[in-house]
Amino acid sequence: MTQAERPTGKYYEELNIGDHWVTQRRTVTETDLVNFTSFSWDIHPAHTDAEYARAQFGRRLFHGPGIFSMATGLEMALGIKRGTSIVMLAINNWNMKAPVFVDDTIYVKETVAAKRETSKSDRGIITFHLQILNQKDEVCQEGDWLVMFHRIPK
Repeated sequence: MTQAERPTGKYYEELNIGDHWVTQRRTVTETDLVNFTSFSWDIHPAHTDAEYARAQFGRRLFHGPGIFSMATGLEMALGIKRGTSIVMLAINNWNMKAPVFVDDTIYVKETVAAKRETSKSDRGIITFHLQILNQKDEVCQEGDWLVMFHRIPK
């Protein structure tokens, strides 16, 4: 494999327990809320009724699964998986710890927590521990993603 053929992401062997990254930040907008509500059909009043949300939370919440989706994009932008990941296998122990509101700014901290070989010699599985944080550095969501990666071609 020439340098020109090599993917920009990291192979299984190039990821080590304890490696960590922080993504860029992204502000959650009113447009994001409207778009996620529209395509998810999640019309819970915590997201869609300003008066209900104000009484319960002070203001409208952004959808937890929407924040998770944004985190996948922020994490992919790191480039770690570009051309070397095969598939996400599982999301384990995912917890929503604090709400995210419109105008909050989120980012992701990611750490390689574990790795294991598979029965196929050309791939391995990496467990990433992810935290989604807000502008106050409060953890809003966290858990583990298991991702299958290619190994360095022989």
